[in-house]
Amino acid sequence: VSSSHLQLAAFALGTVGWILCTVSMGTVEWRVWHVDNTTIISSGIAWVGIWKVCFISYLQVSPGYKEQSCHKFSGYDSSIPAEIYAAQGLLLIAMFTSLLGLTATIFALRNIYMGITHKTLITRFFLVGGCFYIFAGLCVLIPVSWNFYSVAHNQSIAFPPSYYMPSSPVAQEVGAAIPVGIVAVILLLLSGIFSLLYRFPVTTNAITK
Repeated sequence: VSSSHLQLAAFALGTVGWILCTVSMGTVEWRVWHVDNTTIISSGIAWVGIWKVCFISYLQVSPGYKEQSCHKFSGYDSSIPAEIYAAQGLLLIAMFTSLLGLTATIFALRNIYMGITHKTLITRFFLVGGCFYIFAGLCVLIPVSWNFYSVAHNQSIAFPPSYYMPSSPVAQEVGAAIPVGIVAVILLLLSGIFSLLYRFPVTTNAITK
């Protein structure tokens, strides 16, 4: 048990990383667009996520009343950039593989804390868990970096007319989902490294005369 403190930390970090990965995937604020035409986008701000785009609109039928309007991305929208579709797939893979990493780590820690001294089995499960964590972290890193690059270069998106979105914003900034994803990457990579550092303790038997 005394030799598995890092791996216990890996489990804790991996759990938080998995949660943050899930939060980042479900958050719509990946890219915050500032638009000058407020006819429909009344607040002048739209949020572009990896699953949908949302904005606040004031209904003319009820002055002063506002609602959030969202349009989900369809799989056949060729105008949606590749970094958004890549983020969808990679984050789903990251969520699944990090969950596998947690499962492998839990199994290895269970054997340790129950006193099951099966050296090869425990070491292999920590190794598998560490690889899953690192792979998941890289799967999150790619879409986070790609979308951050798109925001930094103020890249446009040719939305379909039914979205009521301009193709180019006046300016855009990083949304909350990207920093959350960055923290998830750090935690998942750290948990992977900690899991890979496990070494089964070597015991020596003293010979007495």
